[in-house]
Amino acid sequence: MGQTEPPEPTQRIALPDRLVSRVEKRLPRTDFDSPEEYVAYVLEEVLAQVESEAGEGYEQVDSGEVEERLESLGYLD
Repeated sequence: MGQTEPPEPTQRIALPDRLVSRVEKRLPRTDFDSPEEYVAYVLEEVLAQVESEAGEGYEQVDSGEVEERLESLGYLD
C-alpha cells in the first residue's frame, strides 16, 4: 500500500452567507464533496490566474501580513 500525504493545515475563514448559499447551490453540479473543497479549488484557480497575469511584476507578500489584513477585515476568526 502506498503512503498518503497528511492533510494540509487549515484555517477558518468567514464568508458572507450569500456566498455560502451560492456555493451550496452549485455543489450538486460539481465533483466536490463539500463547500470547503469547492471554495479552496476556486480560490486556487483565481490566485493562479492573477499571479500568472502579474508575471514578473508579482510582488511576494508575507503571509502574516495577509492574515493580519484578512483578520482586520473580519474574514478570519
